[in-house]
This record gives sequence, C-alpha cells and structure tokens, in this order.
Amino acid sequence: MEKTFWLRVLDRRLTTCNEGKKQVKFSSLLPSDLKRDAGTRGRGDAERGIFMHGDEKNFFLGTASCLLTSASCLLPPAFCLLPPAFCLLVLALIAGCSPQTDAPQSTVNQPEKVTQQESPVELTPKPEQPLTVPLDNPESVTQQQIEQYINGLAAKGFAKENHGMWIQAGNRLLANHQGTIPLPAASLTKVATSLAALSTFGSEHQFITLISTNGSIQDGVLQGDLIIQGGEDPFFVWEEAIALGNLLNQLGIQQVTGNLVITDKFYMNFEFDPLKSGNLLKQGLNAQIWPSEAQTQYQTLPPDTPKPQVVIQGEVQVLPSTPGNLQPLIRHYSFPLVELLKKMNRYSNNKMAEMLAQAVGGAKVVAQKSAEASGVPPTEISLINGSGLGEANKISPRAVCGMFLAIERYLESDNLTVGDVFTIVGQDKGILDERQLPQLSVLKSGSLNNVSALAGALPTQQQGTVWFATMNVGQNLSGFRTAQEALLQELLQQWGAVQSLPEELTPNPGVSSKTSSSEILIDNGGV
Repeated sequence: MEKTFWLRVLDRRLTTCNEGKKQVKFSSLLPSDLKRDAGTRGRGDAERGIFMHGDEKNFFLGTASCLLTSASCLLPPAFCLLPPAFCLLVLALIAGCSPQTDAPQSTVNQPEKVTQQESPVELTPKPEQPLTVPLDNPESVTQQQIEQYINGLAAKGFAKENHGMWIQAGNRLLANHQGTIPLPAASLTKVATSLAALSTFGSEHQFITLISTNGSIQDGVLQGDLIIQGGEDPFFVWEEAIALGNLLNQLGIQQVTGNLVITDKFYMNFEFDPLKSGNLLKQGLNAQIWPSEAQTQYQTLPPDTPKPQVVIQGEVQVLPSTPGNLQPLIRHYSFPLVELLKKMNRYSNNKMAEMLAQAVGGAKVVAQKSAEASGVPPTEISLINGSGLGEANKISPRAVCGMFLAIERYLESDNLTVGDVFTIVGQDKGILDERQLPQLSVLKSGSLNNVSALAGALPTQQQGTVWFATMNVGQNLSGFRTAQEALLQELLQQWGAVQSLPEELTPNPGVSSKTSSSEILIDNGGV
C-alpha cells in the first residue's frame, strides 16, 4: 500500500516527517541496511537514503532554505507519486539547490538568504505504555537488601521517609522504597532537561549563531557594525570566538569602525547577560587584548591555529530585536545537541542546563515533557529550574528511571545510547572521577548541601542492565555517598560484573568526533 509522507526541511536539514497528521521519526522510513549503518553513514546519508530507497514510500517536500513558498510546494498529485529520488531531484532543480551532507560546509561562494532557526518542533510522541514496571511484587531478595540499607540509614538518625529507591531490570521490579514519592533531586534534574531537549530538538540539532553587518568592507576595514544574532548556543566559548575571528580575518576584516551589536539570546562562556557575553566576544576576536583565560584555551588548539585580530572601535551594544537589511557574513553551528548534553552531564554544568531548559520553554515545560515522554504521572516531577539548584526541584525515583529509559528509547532510532549522553564510569572524565563507583556503569549524580542522589544504568551478568535511582535527604552528604557506593558494589558482586559495555549502553564512536563549525556566507570581500 502506498503512503504519502510530508517532510519539512529547514536550513537543508530534515526537521519533521509526518504521515498525515501523525509525526514519525525519519529513521522509521529507512530500509534495514541504512538503519544498520546509521552510525557510520551519518544522518545526512540516512536522510538521502530515504529517497534513494523509497520503494513504496512517496514524499511531499517543502523547504524553507530553498525559498519555496507553500503554494509552490503544492505540486500536482501525479508529480508527488513519481519515484521519491526523482521528486527530490526535480524539487532541487526548481529551488536551485541540491542535497547536502549533514555537516555544514566551510565556505559558500554566493550570498544566500538566511533565516534564524524556528521554534522547537515536538519530536517524541507520548509513550503507548509506561516505561517503568508495576509497583507490586518486587523481587524479594533485592527488596530485603534495600530495606536493610534504609534501616541502616534510619539507625543513624536519618528518617526513612527522607529516602527513596527504585530498581528495575527488564520488565521486573527488583526493589522499591518510596519510589513514587517526589524527593529533592539536585542535579538529577538534568536528566529531565536532557530528555526534554532531546524530545524537542532531536539529537543532532545544532544551535545557530548568525554574524551579519550593515556596512561594507574596504581595505580590511568593515565600515559599519558587526551584528551577532544569538541562537541559544549553550557552549559558545573562547575557542568559538577565536575561530570566528579567524574567519572574519579570512573575509578581509581586520577592523570594525562601528559597534559590536548583540541581539536575541547570545551566550558566551556560560554568561546569560548579553552585554557581558558581547564584551567577552570582543576580547576573543582580538588576540591583542586576550585575557589569561583565552590565552590558556588557545594553547589547547592545534599549533598552527592563527591568532585573530579583529579590532572593534565601537562599543558593545545590546538591541531588543535584530535590525533589518543586513548582509549575512558567517553562520556558526554549535556542537550537536547530544554532544552538548554529554558535556553538560559529565561536569554537571548548571548554566548549560539552565540555557537548554530555557530553550525548551522553561522548567514547567521541561517537567511536562519529561512526564509525558517517560509515562509517569505529572505529579512525580515538579521543577523550578533546569539545573537542580534548590530543594524545590523534586522528582520521584521511579520517574528518574523512567526518564533514563525514555532517553534510551528516543536515542535508539538515531543509533545512539544513554552512554552518548551521560558519564560512563572509568571511560569519561568528569565530576564522578572522585567517586568509588562500579566501572562501566552509566550514571548521573546530584548533590546539594542536604541532598545526595545517584541514578542510571548498572550492567550486570545475571540481571542484564539494571536501572536504578537512589535519593537521600539529610545533613550527611559524604556518608550518603559512601553508602550508595557500597550498595552498588554489593549488588554488583551479587549479580556479576561485566567486562565490557553491553550494546545498549555503548556510545556511538562517531558522536565524539562531531564538533562545532562555521560557514562563510559571502565571497571573500564580497560585501
């Protein structure tokens, strides 16, 4: 039976795919050979594979980057039922563009119309069934162990109601102590932020920063303003500024007579204040005024990296909206979202978490999306921010496990695992280095003055992958950590340690090689 699919493309990237009104993942359209090779071929190849291996699948195509209006996309039905590869080719010829690889190119020879990224698109449907297991009949041996663990804490003066635990493996509940009661989650809140960001943007989403001008280049001088249109990139740091300065030098710009103008949400070095971010960027573009931090980060770059010299004579100016009639110069792409989340979670970066939560729509939206995606009642996730700062961020242990499982399910279609998003003990550097935790476990921790929480995946021989969340509240941070570590080691000794990561936790080796990048949007000296 033939079906027609509606694909939406933005900035040469597939953003949504619909069968009628129902959204589907693009990967569900792939033949088995492309699904199998998705990790090595990359999403761009996979997307093109949909068209090359369309078989009975037919596609209606609409694209923003090719400047087609909705009316021009309403091609006759006969056209839409042509072979998919032919449809794509003809549409590309009409629009004057061609299929592109997923990675942005370093240069573009001709000016092009540039639009900033649109509002987030919902990608993850509500689960058909809960991802966690039923509450009743936990496995007796493990349940007894957890009760002894809780009793031990109570004997030291820490009330039982201040602790929560949920452990499950496959479709079996192994242990439950107040598993459905929301408790202060600390940085386990970042699990919710990760899930909400993935379900909103997609694992390969890149945040775009657009650099433009209202002037012209003459003899190495940009006569006018340099305008930065922020795109909520949470990891625009010294290295990005240095690369941007070198591209401006490549365009022949060594001096700017006007101001450095900041619009929209531009962050640098994790600063929310656009004025501070703008001043940091002004320093980063000119090696002659680098602070010591920039000098230090420069030393981590390849030894042949040039030192940029873009002198901005004017001030840093923040505008509430982007001026019109601008000439785009450079488009900068952030790291893919999945890599941003890995960086955030490894070091539990609070500011990155807040930036991503704001990009999703705020703490309440993060909580709502996380509850829907994990299939738990909304009452089990209550958040005031995306980082976990503050004991008012409360999540039940069951919900934490459900969110990990929802992330696993969501990433699976992109040939990714939770190991691509969270710390793998013994393999990834980060804040867990100081903990005595089982090797090869995939974990996220959370700590406040009175809270210690730990959750994730524990690979075992007998139980397979065990998903757990433990949350402890009280003035005993060090003691809680020691008790958590001892419990996990005890369980692992009982169930057997693995010698290598199981496939469902093994990260995709291609992810870590993806970085931020930029592309020049005009000819050298073409302004």
